[in-house]
Amino acid sequence: MEAQEIPLWQQPVTYGAVGGTRAADLMTYPPTGFRPFERRSRIGHGDQRWEFAWQQLMTWGIQSRSGFLVEQDNSPGEANVGDIASGTARRDRGQRIRTVDNEVIYGSQGETSIAPGDTVILKIGVGPFRVSAPCRVIWVVDEPTRKGFAYGTLQGHPECGEEAFIVEQTEDDSVWLTVRAFSRPGVWWTWALYPLTRLVQYLVNRRYFFSLAGPMV
Repeated sequence: MEAQEIPLWQQPVTYGAVGGTRAADLMTYPPTGFRPFERRSRIGHGDQRWEFAWQQLMTWGIQSRSGFLVEQDNSPGEANVGDIASGTARRDRGQRIRTVDNEVIYGSQGETSIAPGDTVILKIGVGPFRVSAPCRVIWVVDEPTRKGFAYGTLQGHPECGEEAFIVEQTEDDSVWLTVRAFSRPGVWWTWALYPLTRLVQYLVNRRYFFSLAGPMV
């Protein structure tokens, strides 16, 4: 009998150093076998840019504005946070895992905000060539002047590792975006095309910064 496929929302992430993008010394001591990445750049100034940046970021706008199609994977079951990394986190059908203060944040267009345990498939491609990248939200930061999240890769993602996106507003009203990650190829063809996949990662990261620094529409 053919083994039943495990639903995406029940699958564990494909790496061990869960939450590693929080580490202050990530660039010096990355998880063994992984390549670290960090970039911080100013994306604008003032309250309007800040509101735009964090609301886009926390509703997958940084990905969709960079050319990705974002497909949510809704998990059935009880509203029980559980073990996010292992895939045992569960939530009511059609509802979200709530933040610590039991509040769900909504974006400017009514989108519900990213929450720990959310599972999505990011899709991008040119012509007939399409890449699907399943991932799960590992942690979220929600402070008055600092907001963001990190996601970890699931089986089928072309890379293996974790990536974090943080926007913050500093005392001079400047708005900054930081992207931190550690990764390595996750499937045979990303190993085989390693120089090309490195270039693609570089170009995608450039898009991320342009997506929040550009027109606020």
